Amino acid sequence: MADLEKRLEQLESIIKKPTFRMNKGKANEVNYWVFDYSPKDELEVRKWLVYLKNKNARGFDGFELVIFDLYDLIMDYLENRHFIDKCEAFETKKGFAYVTAAIQHTLKMTDKENLLVNYISTHIPNKAVVFLTGIGKCYPLLEAPEVFNKILYNMPQQYAAVPMVLFYPGTYTEQELIVFNEWKEDNYYRAFRIVR
Repeated sequence: MADLEKRLEQLESIIKKPTFRMNKGKANEVNYWVFDYSPKDELEVRKWLVYLKNKNARGFDGFELVIFDLYDLIMDYLENRHFIDKCEAFETKKGFAYVTAAIQHTLKMTDKENLLVNYISTHIPNKAVVFLTGIGKCYPLLEAPEVFNKILYNMPQQYAAVPMVLFYPGTYTEQELIVFNEWKEDNYYRAFRIVR
């Protein structure tokens, strides 16, 4: 991978192009992208996201940058329903795999009423570019293939052309996802690397 700063500059340049926001991905594929980066650069990437969001807030780019931190969305939902203590008790009694399944069930991850899909789809303005972050903080509660298969592919049809970029702490080869550059996740082929 090229230098992080250079890749982030390339990403900013790409999302500012009107053609990026108008197309439906390569070869009529969905407009889903992955920005992969070394896990050691996580804090720099977070800092850059704040910088870019503030820069975009001025409204000169012709689009609104919307950032959804998946971890924060999940934690907010659990906290608002007072489920955090229950999750801790479940983990102590039944293990982490049970907690993961229980949280995914609570979020309706396999239903058409998927709570993350509902939240994201109701918070996307017109002319948006969407960044999905926090997948590293969610792992293994929520893995990248699940973001695509259970969230993005269940988005209402009117959002199919909205460019969505998953920030991924690891390596994405357009054939496999390697989270934290350590563990291979399920194969995934329909998103494209936005910057090489």
